[in-house]
Amino acid sequence: MAVQELVEIKFRLADGSDIGPNKYASSTTVGSLKEKLIAQWSKAITKLTKDLSVADKDNGPRTTNDVKLINAGRILENSRALGESRLPGGVITMHVVVRPPNNDQNNGKLKEDSATKGGCACTIL
Repeated sequence: MAVQELVEIKFRLADGSDIGPNKYASSTTVGSLKEKLIAQWSKAITKLTKDLSVADKDNGPRTTNDVKLINAGRILENSRALGESRLPGGVITMHVVVRPPNNDQNNGKLKEDSATKGGCACTIL
């Protein structure tokens, strides 16, 4: 029976706080790692709810597509396993970037506005 190698990872959030370190199997994909991170993130937020406003609670990631994991300057792909990502030994700090929620209404409005203008608004005298 083969022994799976464990990778110890700590997640650094944009505000400087950390989640972890926790140990994961090297066969774990980045996508499933993001799912575990989102679950841990919600638990951490529920502990802090007394200090946060409702707007702050809603800024967390909802899906794995909202989260980007960065290690050594590289964005890790969801389909790759941790073992394939050439991670160094010891505790690894991965930076977590959360994409802000998309407001489709605002994006549509901006596209319409830019399409109707159609050109430069410069005036030459």
